[in-house]
Amino acid sequence: MARQPVFNAPRVIVASIALLGLIHALREYVVSDDTDAWLLVTFAFVPCRFTLGYDADGLAEALGQMSQTSLAMFFLGDGQPQWWTALTYGFIHADWTHLGMNALWLAAFGAPVARRFGSARFILFCCVATVAGAGAHYALHRYDCMPVIGASAAVSGLTGACLRFVFQPHGPLGQSWTAPGDAAYRQPALSLRGVFADSRALTFLLFWFGVNFVFGAMSQTMGFSQGPVAWEAHAGGFAAGLLLFALFDPKRLPTRS
Repeated sequence: MARQPVFNAPRVIVASIALLGLIHALREYVVSDDTDAWLLVTFAFVPCRFTLGYDADGLAEALGQMSQTSLAMFFLGDGQPQWWTALTYGFIHADWTHLGMNALWLAAFGAPVARRFGSARFILFCCVATVAGAGAHYALHRYDCMPVIGASAAVSGLTGACLRFVFQPHGPLGQSWTAPGDAAYRQPALSLRGVFADSRALTFLLFWFGVNFVFGAMSQTMGFSQGPVAWEAHAGGFAAGLLLFALFDPKRLPTRS
């Protein structure tokens, strides 16, 4: 009988986790504090940088109300928008715990999507979800000068994508027998309307949004995080994954209503 590997995640998942771990290890153990500060200013997503050009007065008023104005001005830098940061912030993490949580979530919810989409679609999908997360955060925090970092928006997008197919009858979490091998990940997907009609998918959707809202609103109060959690970025990534799933799904796979 053939032996199954203990860890059989798709290679793109293993490579993604390894890349995130390498980046954080370099920041933690190799580069100087000054270089690490430069990395944050250059690659983290800072909303106010995108606001200064069209609403300088509103930003100045917001800065006047901040208790840590000097820190905010540091991340504002020269005030020029850095468009690449809407993507690159997803490669940076606050600490090993932050990275570990995202890595675990990526392994759990990224693997089914990677098996269904293939590596190229998977990578592009994660990029889109990351940018969508930055956009959602910006929509509600355009005067905020604090940096946003972490792969949570991409991971949330993968979670939203999973809802479209993992609960199908012969899918990975289906109620009927599970199709063998990768066939379980290639079952006909639910339509967007079908997600809201499927009790299991809808329950998971409501639970996910509820937990993220509570965790985002109370994480500092409950001692889970030293800084605020950008739950809006999570929601933006999740919504992108759920709504844009069909654009990345292989065309040969039919959709079930």
